[in-house]
Amino acid sequence: MPEIRPLQAADLPVVADMFQRVLRRRRKPVPASLPGYLQRLYLDSTHGAVGSPSLVHVADDGRISGFIGVTSLPMRFNDKKLNASICGSLMVDEDQRNDLSGARLLKAFLAGPQDISFSETASDVTASMWTTLRGSILPQYSLDWIKVFRPAAFAIAGAKQRLPAARFATPLARAVDACLGLRRSSGEFSRWFGAGDAATSQGRYAVSEVDADGFSRLLETFTSRFAVHPEWDATVLARVMSDASAKKDFGDVFRCTVAARTGAIIGAFIYFGRRGDIGHVLQVLALPGQAGAVIDCLINHAATAGLAGIRGRTQPALLEAMLGRRIIFINVNSTVVHSRDPELVRQFQAGDGFFNGLVGEHWSRIFGDRFD
Repeated sequence: MPEIRPLQAADLPVVADMFQRVLRRRRKPVPASLPGYLQRLYLDSTHGAVGSPSLVHVADDGRISGFIGVTSLPMRFNDKKLNASICGSLMVDEDQRNDLSGARLLKAFLAGPQDISFSETASDVTASMWTTLRGSILPQYSLDWIKVFRPAAFAIAGAKQRLPAARFATPLARAVDACLGLRRSSGEFSRWFGAGDAATSQGRYAVSEVDADGFSRLLETFTSRFAVHPEWDATVLARVMSDASAKKDFGDVFRCTVAARTGAIIGAFIYFGRRGDIGHVLQVLALPGQAGAVIDCLINHAATAGLAGIRGRTQPALLEAMLGRRIIFINVNSTVVHSRDPELVRQFQAGDGFFNGLVGEHWSRIFGDRFD
């Protein structure tokens, strides 16, 4: 009979191989550092005393044929402490995908002791499994947002991800964007491409770089106003911020605060990028009523750094401010939530829960690092 059991250290070489083949889609041998990182992420948990453990599916022949990776996070709902479990990776070997292995893994995970469960990377198939098991899709948390600065360079940067030879067209893309730049000075074209109106508002705010510790100190201020929010301890948060800074595939890390003329910090952001490529936004924080100004400062900062464009994940508190800024929205993966307490789910459906980015999955090195 197939078996589902907690992940063990002896399973890590097999799980790492599955990561390399199924999640990372690499044909190269498993990097030597990957099994050790998976142990740190999934066994030496961010908060191992609470929530569901990571789980493996063992087939009839004794092979590990599926895996669900789980990290735990203490949260708070008003005055109540919560144990949250975040489902970061659900993988099943190709020859096992028709035997409900994935559904069994997800059902076992959701039956764990945690108060609330999340994922921000649910595919259409996985999201359907969550809803079948009484989970809920959160549309306002489930959109990727994209802002294009240099359209030709953006197209080449996107093509390089699937066709490396496309990089040879980079000089041509630069020439095309330089020509298009002559038309960016005004009008609708400048609102869609380049920093546009964001550059105009930049002068009213001060953008300053900050280190990981400085950004960490801001998180409680910007997240505690939500009814459901994270409650990290210092050790766990330092570990999250350390991993969140290591994404070699995405480029350099930029951490910045945004301050008003009075000196009061109204927001902050973290993104990764390199000149000519598409930047990845990990987190945007903003005080109520200040989201538009913070987004403008992020857009202008990334455009000035020479990026072709940026993309990130929406949150309800930011979504309204993004309207009118010529930002493109697409749905690639969905954010899903499950709880036996319907009130917790309602808080997220109303946009009064903080999730995605640092409070989610994308802070880990699984997303954007090389392990070489």
